[in-house]
This record gives sequence, structure tokens and C-alpha cells, in this order.
Amino acid sequence: MSYNYGMAKRKFEITEQQEQELVKEYLQAKNGPLRTRYQAIRMYGKGYSVQEIQALTGCSRTSLMEWRQLFLTQGVASLKDKRLGGNRAKLTLAQLEDLKTKLSQYTPGQLFGPQAATPDGQFWTVEDLHRAIQQWYGVSYRGRNSYTELLARCGFSYQRPAKVYKSRNQEKVAEFEELVEKKC
Repeated sequence: MSYNYGMAKRKFEITEQQEQELVKEYLQAKNGPLRTRYQAIRMYGKGYSVQEIQALTGCSRTSLMEWRQLFLTQGVASLKDKRLGGNRAKLTLAQLEDLKTKLSQYTPGQLFGPQAATPDGQFWTVEDLHRAIQQWYGVSYRGRNSYTELLARCGFSYQRPAKVYKSRNQEKVAEFEELVEKKC
């Protein structure tokens, strides 16, 4: 079935086997942009016009033609995203190992004193990690998620710090807690 109403025949067509492979990969994919690539190539190979594909998938003509070329030369596997992410390249493997060691050796309180993100400075937070990486390696990441991923790679779990006001009076807090206990 062709959808090239009155147009010259397109040279790019997919076989039944290629279509089945694209459908299989589409159904298995969890990533939305990857599913779009599979669907767009399938539609293009079945004769849909570029305008129809753009309207249905939201992809650009340029992207569609790049995906078509990849599919022609390397097959279905070439449509998968192979990027590793820009933040990955900011620290070398040696720096990551050094960071892991330093995070285990020092607490934010030891490095930053009262300027640590938490009152006791015992646990690493995104803010403290940001300052440490900037200080040690001169590197800064764009998003908070990059820092949480770095914490995980270094063997730390991400915990949100408790909201504690540094200026609060501990004696008054203890008195208040006693008063609450007496009433209960």
C-alpha cells in the first residue's frame, strides 16, 4: 500500500521483515524519542509523505532524513541513541576515583566549616558536592541530577537534608518538647 498520491515513486521502501523488526523494536522500546524514530522510519518506508510523518510524529524533515540514511546503511540498531551524555566527560575516570576517595575521607563540615549545607556538616548534599567539585576540579554541572548521579557513582545515597534553622535556640526547643510531653 503506497501513500504517494501522484508523486514520483520513492526509492526508499522497507521489506515486510524490516517492518516487523521495526514494530518489534517499537513495542519493546521504553524511550519516547526512540519509539518516534522507529515509527517515523516505518511510515517513511511504507510510503507516507514527509508532511504526514512530521504531523504524526513531530520530527523534523532533517531528522527523518538522517534516520533514513542510518537505517539504510546500518539497519534498525543504528536508530538507537548512543550518546553518553555531556556531563559524563567533565570528570575523567581518575578524577572520579579521586572524588570517591575524597568524599569518603572528608565531611562537608571538615571542608567548609559552618558554611556546609547542613548544620552538623556530616552528610554530603548536592550543594556541598557542587562546591567541592568546583574547588577540587574547577568543574560545574548544569543540573542537580548530575550531582545526585555522581553521589550514587561514588557509593552515596541521596538524602534531602532536614530543614533546620542554624539560628534556633536549642534550649527553647528542649523546653517546648518538654511542655508537649507533659501535655500528652
